[in-house]
Amino acid sequence: MSDTHANGALTETGEAGFGDYVALLKPRVMSLVVFTAMVGLLVAPQGMHPFVALISVLFIALGAGASGALNMWWDADIDRVMRRTRARPIPSGRVQPGEALGLGLALSGLSVMMLWLAANALAALLLAFTIFFYVVIYSMWLKRSTPQNIVIGGAAGAFPPMIGWVCATGSVSVEACLMFLLIFMWTPPHFWSLALFMNSDYQQAGVPMLTVTHGKRVTRNHILVYTIALVPFALATAFTSIGGPIYLAVSVLLNLGFLWGAWAIWRRGEALAEGDGYTTEKAVFKFSLLYLFLHFGALLAEASLKPWGLGGW
Repeated sequence: MSDTHANGALTETGEAGFGDYVALLKPRVMSLVVFTAMVGLLVAPQGMHPFVALISVLFIALGAGASGALNMWWDADIDRVMRRTRARPIPSGRVQPGEALGLGLALSGLSVMMLWLAANALAALLLAFTIFFYVVIYSMWLKRSTPQNIVIGGAAGAFPPMIGWVCATGSVSVEACLMFLLIFMWTPPHFWSLALFMNSDYQQAGVPMLTVTHGKRVTRNHILVYTIALVPFALATAFTSIGGPIYLAVSVLLNLGFLWGAWAIWRRGEALAEGDGYTTEKAVFKFSLLYLFLHFGALLAEASLKPWGLGGW
């Protein structure tokens, strides 16, 4: 990929600092990866030595950071166009594309190799596939070619809890698959809520988000349908070995809230949404983050209480 773009060369704004290289790793996204991977590891029936568990999560986080750096390298041209991304290290000129590529490749190799040594081969292979899926399947192919980009591409963000589970158990189970499906089905309504009020960015960048290719009315319909489809997967986890009454109660409340938000988005017309600055869409987007965090937090609470005979069924 060239260091220059159709709309001009990158602007040099000074030497990169440590924070710029950290920003390449998408720390906010990494924090969600770390949390879900940690939960997947801790709720597994087989325990791990605390130090081995810690470094396993660390290498999963490094793998996520590597994906972020490679994504920023590939997407530098469209990041320059979009308002919410133009200040990133590469489009702002603080970091050169080649540096991001080198960092991403180095961290990819390091994270996979070290997870193999720390945990097991299956966990390392899943991490390698996750990096490949996010960078090649999603970033290089789906993102710029189909409005189903975020539907299929959401799998990349859904693998961390499964990887955490495999670190502890060495195998994939129903519980691991349900944690994967919870994130996978949550991703489309989460990102489409964002796309509704950031649509101009995607239009300018030529990214075929559903809001661009099919319009906001169709996107609102899809948000409601996918949120309804999400509910059974979220609730089903309550009746597995990692679920229990705490998780079920939390999940019921969160899913009622998410359904209400999706219904509120579905009912709105564009004139009203534009007139109030997409307040409902922004609120649902923020709630969706809380939705995922609290679901995994409830799983962690169930696992924490089991030693005292309080968690689970």
